[in-house]
Amino acid sequence: MENEISYRKKNDDIECVYYKNWTKAYPPHTHAEHLTLGIVEEGKVCIVMNGEAKIYQSGDEFQIPPNLLHEIKPIDDKGYSMLVTCVHVQRKEHTAVDDKSSDSPLVELKDSILDQPENLYLIEEMARDTNISSFHLIRKFKKMYGLTPHQFQIQCKVRKAQKLLEKEKSVCEVTYDAGFCDQSHLDRCFQKIVGLTPKEYKEASSPDVEA
Repeated sequence: MENEISYRKKNDDIECVYYKNWTKAYPPHTHAEHLTLGIVEEGKVCIVMNGEAKIYQSGDEFQIPPNLLHEIKPIDDKGYSMLVTCVHVQRKEHTAVDDKSSDSPLVELKDSILDQPENLYLIEEMARDTNISSFHLIRKFKKMYGLTPHQFQIQCKVRKAQKLLEKEKSVCEVTYDAGFCDQSHLDRCFQKIVGLTPKEYKEASSPDVEA
């Protein structure tokens, strides 16, 4: 049984991912600025959203809003086949919590990390910039976005690495352009979030790979 994954960009705002007989699990993560729409083609898959697990099988559709913490787990070793479409949304269309003035420093922090994830940005600097203690910043940010600032920054670094790999940059170039200290660090983080090595992702997102 062949298992594979392929990526297709329709344009800068829409990306399609096809999983065939996929058995890998994805730990808790979010899709900042992206609405995720999916349909299961074959098999079964468990998707956990906001701590609630639900099993989806052939013909079932699902939707994951931007910034919602979720994870994906296979049900058995037979794997699952599904098509997922990620649609970019404008930041002003994010959840209503972003409009609360009391949370504006956290929104600004999130946007700053999104815009330049490659920058070295220590929690002490984040705390100073938001005028919130490190402990409370971590707690409030995780409550608001599902991840700690550090976890969110690593996720954004990986997302930037994906984009750079799609532009035919070498893994070595991407390592430093995306803000990773070395290639092994990139490999570890990339595999954890994407489920592939950077090299495998580069091949899976190649224009001549057919889904």
